[in-house]
Amino acid sequence: MNTSSRKPPADFDALVIGAGHNGLVCACYLARAGLRVAVFERRGIVGGAAVTEEFVPGFRNSSASYTVSLLDSAVIRDLRLAEHGLRILERPMQNFFPLPDGDSFSAGPQSEATLAEVRRYSQRDAARLGDFLALLDRAVALLRSLLHRTPPTDLRRVGDLWELLRFGREFRALPLAQQRELHEFFTRSAGELLDHWFETEPLKALFGFDSVVGSYASPYTPGSAYVLLHHAFGEVNGKSGLWGHAVGGMGAITQALAAQARSLGVHIECDAPVAKIITSRTSGRGASGRSADGHVPVQASGLKLLDGRVFGAPRIVANLGPKPLFLGLLAAEDLPADFRAHIERWRVGSATFRMNVAMAELPRFSARRSRADDTHLGAGIIIAPSLGYMDRAFADARLQGISRAPIVEMLIPSTLDDTLAPAGAHVASLFCQHFDYDLARPDAPERSWADPAMRETAAQLVIDTVDACAPNFKASLLGHSALSPLDLEQRFGLAGGDIFHGALGLDQLWAARPALGYGDYRTPVRGLYLCGAGAHPGGGVTGVPGSNAAREILRDRRRR
Repeated sequence: MNTSSRKPPADFDALVIGAGHNGLVCACYLARAGLRVAVFERRGIVGGAAVTEEFVPGFRNSSASYTVSLLDSAVIRDLRLAEHGLRILERPMQNFFPLPDGDSFSAGPQSEATLAEVRRYSQRDAARLGDFLALLDRAVALLRSLLHRTPPTDLRRVGDLWELLRFGREFRALPLAQQRELHEFFTRSAGELLDHWFETEPLKALFGFDSVVGSYASPYTPGSAYVLLHHAFGEVNGKSGLWGHAVGGMGAITQALAAQARSLGVHIECDAPVAKIITSRTSGRGASGRSADGHVPVQASGLKLLDGRVFGAPRIVANLGPKPLFLGLLAAEDLPADFRAHIERWRVGSATFRMNVAMAELPRFSARRSRADDTHLGAGIIIAPSLGYMDRAFADARLQGISRAPIVEMLIPSTLDDTLAPAGAHVASLFCQHFDYDLARPDAPERSWADPAMRETAAQLVIDTVDACAPNFKASLLGHSALSPLDLEQRFGLAGGDIFHGALGLDQLWAARPALGYGDYRTPVRGLYLCGAGAHPGGGVTGVPGSNAAREILRDRRRR
């Protein structure tokens, strides 16, 4: 039982659990406002899933998250990340698709380059591409308008009611045709939309890939068009829609954040896992001090670390997913029964398998290229040539647990960044779908990622998939690391191996992330806030949940 009648002394004004990028962002904004802040990280390195680590002697790469676009420009500016060494390079080509017929499809870095490529396949699609990109821009603009706004949670409060009315007025101000288009984007499947717009399979695959990244779904799953949008709102160096590479890997982002936090006086401890959140009884809603279901609210007042040390503060900020936070660090009686039941049903599991490989030479793709240079080696190389391929990969994983023809995105950051590998050698990231967290099936109930042989079987399947497109790939390998969904859970605290802390389904977005009534970064435990990807606007290396949560924490401080 976490609840006690005595609060520990307040050593700090705020305690942050987890030094992932959102936890560091939140800590920086709080410290900038004058609060005394401490951050406790269970691993020996700051960064959460945005870290750079050596995986083979002499070879370093981003361990989990692996590419940059969604990082908020305001966070970069406000927290002076460039001054702390952050430098982001743009991809020379955005995406490269090897195709089964020996051809290939290239996209970007600008829409004009993509348009020229589409003309090789379909004049009709080339004529429609501009209209589709304009539609995508309108949908992304609506999404961006919501990123920094706290979702309404209680319509009895004037501010929340006004926020809902404000959004409704903005939507109604759009022409009716655009309202219909946007409604479809937020509710239908990406596959249906893309089949309506285009006939060229690689072009549909270009957009469809973003609808399944980190999402255990088919591009034909209803709601997958929103996942596409979620990956489209980013920018690199002020240029919308681009993806890039942080020099030094994703750890360069979190190291810059940690440097800024320390410069603001934030106390950061690594190898400091939290055992529980300390709570105490407090007066509650209504004269009885009980909520509608009879639950007596509690106040978060401190943390107890696994080593036995106790720290007190009036504010606890959690950069954890909803499941490990509410089901792991709080006692059952600290939460209303209906809220706890909701979190138990919270959908997690992105079915992601993550690899890094060290290579003696660059892969030589057998596909014909429409560009004479090697810019494709700096692109996101996607092995998923059609929506049908992606649909079958999902269906296969649902039946077998592992897709026999997986979706693979390959990045070779060492073509842009020579700090990652020895001279002449290279590193590559392999981000792979679909690999179910729960491998057990009726015909194989004992199968589990806990068996190291399963991880190696999956790794070899991925290697073979790439080697089929680049026949020198397997022979060039000097070593690799592989992270199954279970590894992602155990190493980075991602429940179910979910890279977004929870599925980006329409039932788990905006005011319902993580639950209706608690979409404003506050929780049923007073003084406990959620600042990670399990809060609005969701996953990806954005920093937005962290900055939004800090804003609400400071608002509560001013009210008090």
